Amino acid sequence: MSSIEESEVVLLGWWASMYTSRVRIALSEKCINYENKEQDIVNKGPLLLKHNPIYKKVPVLIHKGKSICDSKIIVQYIDETWKEGYSLLPSDPYLKSQAAFWADYIDKHIYEGAKKVMMSKGEERQKALDEFLGYLKVLENELGEKPYFNGESFGFVDMALICYYSHLIAYGRIGNFSIEKDTPKLFAWASQCMKRESVSKALADPNKIYELASAHTF
Repeated sequence: MSSIEESEVVLLGWWASMYTSRVRIALSEKCINYENKEQDIVNKGPLLLKHNPIYKKVPVLIHKGKSICDSKIIVQYIDETWKEGYSLLPSDPYLKSQAAFWADYIDKHIYEGAKKVMMSKGEERQKALDEFLGYLKVLENELGEKPYFNGESFGFVDMALICYYSHLIAYGRIGNFSIEKDTPKLFAWASQCMKRESVSKALADPNKIYELASAHTF
């Protein structure tokens, strides 16, 4: 019997993937034991190709031999499958739809926006930076004075955004922006999130992300 068959829950991921971190946070919040299998995202192995043959990307959650792909879908699956503890998504249909909207907004704009800043130079970089900070300001406005996006409890939208935090710190060193200086409300929110063990243990070291990103931008 293979280790995949022996383990009820297996995560195929990569240490530098913010989307893998998102799933790790959800698994930790739900106190789910799982086997982590680090993947080579360049020379993709047979395990990843078998369990995500369409997109061939991490993360992939394997539960009782069945594959679930895409980090947001995985988090929803985790929340609906393991009912113990508090819910990661709101139970109210409207609030759940709003959480899904903001998680989608984050994935559509934050990574690509930061990447555009890093890859640009001169006036184009400033234009890209203004656009990117605009996305973050929208999120600051949505957060408002709440401790978390869901209100008093850490939830789906928080997981959607906090998984980018190490990357934003690293990318800021390259693109000359600062979460602390440019978006202080988001910085305070992120500092609060980082107090959670599920978050602090899931995120990659920003210095290592910086080294990785620098090798591809300089």
